[in-house]
Amino acid sequence: MSSFLRNLTPSQQVGLLFVMVFGLLIAASITALVISLRDDGDNEIRTQDIKELTSLLNTSWMMCTVFWLAWASGETVATLLFAIVAFFALREFITLSPTRHGDHRSLVLAFFVVLPVQFWLVITKRFDLVTVFIPVYVFLAIPVVSALANDPQRFLERNAKLQWGIMVCVFGISHVPALLLLGFPNYSGKNAFLVFFLVFVVQTGMLVQHLANRKWPRTPTAPQVSQSFNWPSWLIGIATGAFVGGLMSGLTPFKPAQAVAMALIACVAGSLGHLVMKALKRDRGITNWGSEGKSVTGASGLLDRVDALCFAAPVFFHSVRWYFGL
Repeated sequence: MSSFLRNLTPSQQVGLLFVMVFGLLIAASITALVISLRDDGDNEIRTQDIKELTSLLNTSWMMCTVFWLAWASGETVATLLFAIVAFFALREFITLSPTRHGDHRSLVLAFFVVLPVQFWLVITKRFDLVTVFIPVYVFLAIPVVSALANDPQRFLERNAKLQWGIMVCVFGISHVPALLLLGFPNYSGKNAFLVFFLVFVVQTGMLVQHLANRKWPRTPTAPQVSQSFNWPSWLIGIATGAFVGGLMSGLTPFKPAQAVAMALIACVAGSLGHLVMKALKRDRGITNWGSEGKSVTGASGLLDRVDALCFAAPVFFHSVRWYFGL
């Protein structure tokens, strides 16, 4: 089997990976459908678990489809595709936050200047500027534009909200296609494996964390933010994600110990980022992004599907780039 895989070209190896992933998703979806059909609704906890499993599968389908389209389309089209995802995620974020007339210039700057420039920097592999463009230059530019709009009411809150949206939805998502452009020695054409590695270990860690909390419920660490987050379950989740990352080292340019470390970094960033996004949702008084008919983005709940990745991708990208000197 190993000799067969080695004889395949990088494109064939990545293609085979997607065939296996979609096959597993089909099997899991059929299983979830059978379980849901047998559910009579009498057990509320079981019904809730089925809903959460279905939501996780829907998220996995969406993410795998996007990544497959990105890989099949090439690096430039992949970056443009993720720019579209970032656009709708940012719009979903802003839609659920109150804005004033004085914010219009800042919103135009965010959607039609900051977002295209950030992804252009990714396409042109200007990674040093990718790192500082939004956290430094945009962070300073947004309040200046808002001040010139001559509307000081709730000035700090309005600008902080927009800056948060840009950081999470644009800065975070832009680092996913950036992984496809990293130039590892003797790894040409295989960077899709790196994206798959990131997504798989983060999703695994979060799924195991959820299952561990269901199996061994503990007092929530931050009950007003999340009823399911507690430190023992979290540690089990990230440890499992790191272990799975070590098993997947053959798909990556990492050695086993390096793969464990990188997977651990990604799982910690993704899971804690997911917790932060839950806190933002509680602040807005919603349970899901785009819920309760408040979203007009046409992509209701998109941010729920990528929130962990928005935090994990930049931390993972810069950790990899720094450690390997790329």
